[in-house]
Amino acid sequence: MTDPVSAALGLGGYQPLVPALLLGVTALLVLLVDTIWPNEQSNTLLATVTIAGSLASLLVAGAQLFLSPEAATLFDGQLIVDGMSLFFTVIFTSVTALVALASHDYIADRPNQGEYYALVVLAATGMTMLASANSLVTAFVSLELASLPSYALVAYLKDNRGSAEGALKYLLIGGLSSAVFLYGISLVYAVTGTLTLAEIATVLDAGIDGSLTGVLGIGIVMILGGVAFKTASVPFHFWAPEAYEGAPAPIAGFLSSASKAAGFVLAFRVFLTAFPTSAVAGVDWVLAFQVLALITMTLGTFAAATQEEVKRMLAYSSIAHAGYALIALGALTGAADQLLVGAGMLHLLVYGFMNTGAFLFIALAEQWGIGRRFEDFNGLAKEAPVACTAMSLFLVSLAGLPFGGGFVSKYFLLLGTVLTSSYLLAAALIVNSALSVFIYARVIKAMWIEDPVPGRTIEEYPTGLYAAVVVAAVVTVLLLPGLALFTDPAQLASNALF
Repeated sequence: MTDPVSAALGLGGYQPLVPALLLGVTALLVLLVDTIWPNEQSNTLLATVTIAGSLASLLVAGAQLFLSPEAATLFDGQLIVDGMSLFFTVIFTSVTALVALASHDYIADRPNQGEYYALVVLAATGMTMLASANSLVTAFVSLELASLPSYALVAYLKDNRGSAEGALKYLLIGGLSSAVFLYGISLVYAVTGTLTLAEIATVLDAGIDGSLTGVLGIGIVMILGGVAFKTASVPFHFWAPEAYEGAPAPIAGFLSSASKAAGFVLAFRVFLTAFPTSAVAGVDWVLAFQVLALITMTLGTFAAATQEEVKRMLAYSSIAHAGYALIALGALTGAADQLLVGAGMLHLLVYGFMNTGAFLFIALAEQWGIGRRFEDFNGLAKEAPVACTAMSLFLVSLAGLPFGGGFVSKYFLLLGTVLTSSYLLAAALIVNSALSVFIYARVIKAMWIEDPVPGRTIEEYPTGLYAAVVVAAVVTVLLLPGLALFTDPAQLASNALF
């Protein structure tokens, strides 16, 4: 079904790609504005174009998700736009709009503003295309479109040693993982003779030459490694703490939320469509994801507990949450699989707001010249009660307490593990979530209970940053009862993969 807007624009059969096309056009508009006014302060206009384009894409994707979620394939099956891709597009565009709003104040006095906004939108475009990838080669190209701008964004504060170091590590490890991922794709193609996900499953179901089983197994392991890097899963997480800590705080939120969600939609697509049985060529990828989930959530949580800097603590916390989302793949046993994948999608949706909001609060603190250590936040609530209330809501929701949507999404994940008898994952989820309460409480205690830092004064309250933090907090709270609105679309999208 073609909507009136698409018909008026003459999009025809490309109507399902409107959200991605809107993001691409937005990136071009940003570059055009920056070209016309290269020597003037056009930050407000650049931010406005970015926010407007992101929200337009969000509205179209949301309308398609709730009104016409039927799957549509394009370019001979290379792309598929269905409930899964639309659901994740909502996540990508929401985070992009929040980051653009916060960046208006964050980069107001910094150079290369046009390039900054364009790179953010181009990365979001790559993520959106990745969500629709229906073949391994399309997935790789989309992954690179999402990754290359991200490397540059981490290095945006190029005069900052931490930013340059984080970007270099991100680039080197990212390049290595891309090579491994691509080599894995080539091995799978060598065995199956196709790159389309559904056709790979058909070939494997019909049976392959036994002498090629080892080649296929190595290819699957390499693809799994590429996915693990993108989701910052242990032991492929080494780039994440340095990249998140060195990057501008809004970009750290963008990478830890939207980029992580992109890695998970890639995992859902590839493994549930191309390799629908858990054991393929001697590789039990469900068991592999189970091990990744256990190690990732545990190491991330314990590493976060030992940090003395708030931003670095959030970086390790984001690794732990990757472990929680990995439960959606690690607990697949054939029973309640659709519920698990849907729960993973819902968790990534809530995580997109609560984690991005937490990093945007860090951006606000950086604007105020507040240090990075926990004690630097002492008594901050007395001077910025609204922002500290929002940060407290983000943290309790990240911990899974019943004050935000994080409680509901973790409950669904826990329910899925119980229904599939994955009791070890259920226990790990409970224990790590309980420990995270202590971790996040350190920040809340510093802001609300400790005495204020002597001599500290806050003279400005950046409008854009404040608005982004408040919006993220409001949505996080509203998702506590409102997550039910997304439950059916998430379940329908996950059902289509089985």
